[in-house]
This record gives sequence, C-alpha cells and structure tokens, in this order.
Amino acid sequence: MAQSWTARVVLLLDFFEIPYSPRYYNIYDSASRPSDKYLEGRLVPMLQPIASDSSFIIEDSLAICEYLAEAFPDRNLWPRDDRLRAFARSAAAQMHAGFNELRNTYHTNFVARYTGDIPINDTAKKEIAKMLGIWYHARIQTKTRLAELGEKDHGFLFGSFSIADAFFWPVLWRFRSYQLPLDNITEDALQWMNTMWGHPVMLAQARGYFEQAKDAATRVDKFDDIFKHVPGVHYGHFDQDWSFKSG
Repeated sequence: MAQSWTARVVLLLDFFEIPYSPRYYNIYDSASRPSDKYLEGRLVPMLQPIASDSSFIIEDSLAICEYLAEAFPDRNLWPRDDRLRAFARSAAAQMHAGFNELRNTYHTNFVARYTGDIPINDTAKKEIAKMLGIWYHARIQTKTRLAELGEKDHGFLFGSFSIADAFFWPVLWRFRSYQLPLDNITEDALQWMNTMWGHPVMLAQARGYFEQAKDAATRVDKFDDIFKHVPGVHYGHFDQDWSFKSG
C-alpha cells in the first residue's frame, strides 16, 4: 500500500489537478528501490519537479507541499486569509511532528478492517482526544473568521480544501481501519469527516487504494494483520462501497 506520507502529497496533487508522473516502490524491498545511487538512503516521498534534473529532489511531505504551494500560488494550497493560513500551518505541523503512538501502533493500511477488542492504551486515547480537539478548534476558528470576512465555508478544516486537510487524510484511514473511538467528538469535527469522506476526489483516492492492493508488489507484510497475536481482534478487509456513517 502507498505510504501515508505519500498519500498526503498524492491527494494534494489530485485535488488541485497538478500534473505529475508517479513512481511507487516498496521501501522495505531493496530490489524494488531505485538503482540511482543519488536516491539511496533518502526519505519518502520524494518530488522531482524537473524531469530532466535528477539532482533536484525534494524530500518530506511537508516540504513538498510547501514547494507546491509556492509553485502554484494561484491555486491556494494554503488558505488565502493570513489568519486561517497560520492556523492551517499550525495544524499541519502538529500532525507532521506528533501523534507518535497513533503512527507507530496503528499503521496505515487503506483496505484493512479490524474488529473486536482492539487494544487502545492511555497514550493513544490522549492522542485521539487531542486530534479531535484540533479538528474542532479548526472548524470553530474557521467559521468565525469566514463569517467576519463574509466568505463561503466549504466545510474543510479551514474553509476550502488545503494542505492541512491532506495532512490529516491518512489518520482518517487509521480511524476507519482500527475502529478508533470517536467518543466526545463534536458535531463540527464530525461534519468535517463527512466532508472528507464524501468528496469525489477522496472517493477516487479510495478506489485507487483498492486497485493498488491488487498488486502484490505493493504489499508490506508488516502492515498486514498487525494484531494477529492479540486474542479477540479480527482482521479483514473493507468493501469498496463502504461509506462513512456519522450517526
């Protein structure tokens, strides 16, 4: 499956219709990695902005997104308003640098479905509560600010879709795959989840993940059935026609 860092960038490229030519490889399979010595040991994802210049490589999802925001200023990858832009950058930075328990315990698997007694320790519970709080405050701040500006709210974290939404895209899948609790989620945060899961671009991304899962070369064994030794946890896969139910 595509790595969650890469999924952020791909979603951004597709949403804003920025042309690109993807190249995927299994970072855990040395035989599938690029043979170019320049790329050895480098991070994923990587963006090569100029096809003819292999020495110009940008690493790290946030750095790539910032480059794209500067390269396509008319597309507003960050919010236009300076205050909302600051809020959005803060939210993306928190996702980029934090939530280590969620990242390291609940690996991204875009088609997996875990049910049963899924272990969720106190650290994970605290991170989930913090995540839901970020979404809630983002929506409250945004609705207030857009009302002041007299601008339309499109239901994303900071009004229109932005890099911030893309950064939380992989963790939405963690909530889905592992049935992570949404206890005490606010209506504003829940409506944002509805907006994300129901948007045509995100639905297309999901279909793409199911197609990718058919390719055995993309499989990472360590991300399959990670709780197989935990009694009471059952591992399966979602159907492609799954839809988010907020009620």
